[in-house]
Amino acid sequence: MKPKDIFDGIKTVFEEYDQSLDTYTDAQFEFKKDAETWSLSEMYEHVCMSGKKFFLANTKRCLEKSNGQEGGEMNTKGVYVFGNGGFPEVKVKMPESVAAVPIVGQSREVYKNEITEIINSAEMFVAYLESDAGTYKIPHPVFGPLNAIEWFQNLEMHSRHHLRQKAELEMLSAHV
Repeated sequence: MKPKDIFDGIKTVFEEYDQSLDTYTDAQFEFKKDAETWSLSEMYEHVCMSGKKFFLANTKRCLEKSNGQEGGEMNTKGVYVFGNGGFPEVKVKMPESVAAVPIVGQSREVYKNEITEIINSAEMFVAYLESDAGTYKIPHPVFGPLNAIEWFQNLEMHSRHHLRQKAELEMLSAHV
């Protein structure tokens, strides 16, 4: 998949997140069904922070050839997800090391700004990704070594995957 096509997917997904922010009340955005279920604000925090500090950060590290390795192959989970162009339509548990970090939601306005920053940052990578050889890789905790384009594509797939969760949380908070 070409970097521009991946970026178009990233932009489409994050524009959906952005437009939805205008439809929630503060009470709906902060509503938690129970202690185990995220609120919409917590889900937005996860999607935006992982987008910036995990997916885009590792895209950049690969392009800069920093903190990774030359070569390596993704594992069978990675091959499956990338081969299918996205995560399976099931709930996926985060690795324990990631799940241990508490998620604290913020205001809708914060996420409007975060989303704009993610889209703008992602767009800046496109030209660099088009000329990247794809040999420098950084290990993903579930998929194994990924190159810059794969990290970039993973941003789109991960964020798109959470749209299903967003729809569930919207239904749960609709009565608030």
